[in-house]
Amino acid sequence: MTRLSLWFGVFILLFVASSQATAQQRDITLEETITFQRVTQAVTSSDGNYTAFTRFRARTPYKDDDGAPYSELFVRNAAGEEIPFVTGDVRIGQIAFSADDKFIYYLANRADAKHQSLYRVPVNGGESTLFFQHDTALSGFSESSDGRWIAFTAREKGPEKAEELAKKGFRAQVYEEQSLKTQVWLLDTQNRDEAAVLVDINEHVHSVQFRPGHEQLLLRVAPTTLVDDDLMLSSYAIFKADGEEVVRFNTNGKLGRAAFSADGSQIAIIGGEDQHDPATGRLFIGDLNDGSVRDLVPNFLGHVQDIIWRSNNELVWLADINVETEVRATQLRNNRTRTLIEQGQGIISRITSISNDGALTLIAHSPAHPPEAFKYADNSLARLTDSNPWLADVRQPRQVVINHEARDGLELQGILVYPHDYQEGQQVPVIMNIHGGPEAHIRNGWNDRYSSPTWFAAQQGFATFFPNYRGSTGRGVEFTKLGQNDYAGKEFDDIVDAKEHLVAIGLADPDRVGITGGSYGGYASAWGATKQTEHFAASVMFVGISNNLSKFGTTDIPNEMHLVHARSYPWDKWQWYLERSPIYWAEQARTPILIMHGAEDTRVHPSQSMELYRYLKVHGNVPVRLVLYPGEGHGNTRAASQMDYALRLMRWMNFYLVEQNEGIPEHELPHAEHL
Repeated sequence: MTRLSLWFGVFILLFVASSQATAQQRDITLEETITFQRVTQAVTSSDGNYTAFTRFRARTPYKDDDGAPYSELFVRNAAGEEIPFVTGDVRIGQIAFSADDKFIYYLANRADAKHQSLYRVPVNGGESTLFFQHDTALSGFSESSDGRWIAFTAREKGPEKAEELAKKGFRAQVYEEQSLKTQVWLLDTQNRDEAAVLVDINEHVHSVQFRPGHEQLLLRVAPTTLVDDDLMLSSYAIFKADGEEVVRFNTNGKLGRAAFSADGSQIAIIGGEDQHDPATGRLFIGDLNDGSVRDLVPNFLGHVQDIIWRSNNELVWLADINVETEVRATQLRNNRTRTLIEQGQGIISRITSISNDGALTLIAHSPAHPPEAFKYADNSLARLTDSNPWLADVRQPRQVVINHEARDGLELQGILVYPHDYQEGQQVPVIMNIHGGPEAHIRNGWNDRYSSPTWFAAQQGFATFFPNYRGSTGRGVEFTKLGQNDYAGKEFDDIVDAKEHLVAIGLADPDRVGITGGSYGGYASAWGATKQTEHFAASVMFVGISNNLSKFGTTDIPNEMHLVHARSYPWDKWQWYLERSPIYWAEQARTPILIMHGAEDTRVHPSQSMELYRYLKVHGNVPVRLVLYPGEGHGNTRAASQMDYALRLMRWMNFYLVEQNEGIPEHELPHAEHL
């Protein structure tokens, strides 16, 4: 067996527990990192007796055929029993209890349907049935308060005889002009034999929900199907069933969720402060008469992520604050706010439902476990699900929050995951993992995934550091805008400053620091391998940017790039855009770089990776490799692609940071040996 095969085998090997009386916790495998299960949706019946949830199940590398991951439906009853409802090789979409709590509606594409359709299953047991199938796949739905109507969204039908023409070779694509809009229909639940009625709206519909107590629909609409319009030009509006517009809310910029109070008299909307706000995170109360909005918590130094009404006067909201989350409740009459769930009790990602007694259902994670369903009642938080009980037998690395300063005095934070058995003052190899966006941030929760396998890295002797550089979310609008009009400027200097801080505290070996990340984090990784090459001994760039001039012309979000990042166009300052591009500094690159990209990426076109590869390859000063993943877009979704990526990432870092080898690792991985 070759040295590579032996090294690869270490990754796949499942370490067995000690046979001693007191079992010793074992290490994790990369394969297990790829196949963690997690709760993706959870909703509780209004009486609080049942919680329905979906659990994500990845395909198993080397065992299952390639394809999308599975999503299964379970129900937890009042006795705490977890009951499988729709399981196996299925993909459950949106779920919701019926208005009378007797059924669970869900979207799925099962054997008895042509495409994703609406199904219904009794809560007290019984067979799941196909409730409604439309001409095209359903993408979302909402039930009226009385249960009489279901509004659903679906794409309009395509041109007639398109399939027949394609078979004859007529497959020409007219760029950005052939997309089919999503529309909204009304289904009479008491007379499903009649065709659903189209709500005539000449806009692309992103979401639908009934206004409680009214025969009206709240829709998030955009002028076209383009992603750019979704991000920057969408709006919330209320329509009557005949398509007549009642009111449109005067927001400006990106939009998040919207929610009505129980009687439909109040509406809350998460959005951006203005069109230049990089992220949603402001909390607005909308006027249902004139569409005006007011900021409920102006100048809030965090980002609001989710909302739900506890009464017609009290709004519960979830916010990111630095690297933690907090749940608060605000009384609209007096604007008084109290904290329900304090920081440090876990990272809450969604508030999914509220029962009649005021209990909240949430999805949350922590450094110890992926997302699970939780219940908040009587001032306490209780976990409802355990999707990975085997994690209790695995060694968990120590994870802490690190505070440091940038060179200009700006206070910054990041998340550090220590290697196992770390001794104070010991210098270790460090993987700097840079988040994308940049309007995102790393929370002090579950950060172990195929592109950042922190638990596996810890047992291999690596520390992993996630810097929340300027431009990150969680600290208010002003902080999020600090990186604007400064591509690769102070924001990426912050990453170097974080590295220098880790060196100064005696943790990082300055000669054994690697950098990796995806999207904007891939841009940072390319910058670290070229312009800042002296600081990093290895780089792994994923779906990253290498040329800001050509990136603008090949992305599906040029308007968003202009409004919330660059604040200028390439033709305004060609040379500046070029000099903020890694290809401009390719000649000076001395950092070995592994470049990986989804072949079908529309956000950052794979040509960005091809350009950097070719520039570095021709210069010939540094080891470089390009890996493309067919069928993948802006991030890998299939288990095999994720497994391959994780293996290549860790092998690259091990080769240059641990073994400190010259040359380049073999390009082949012996996957066939593990079939």
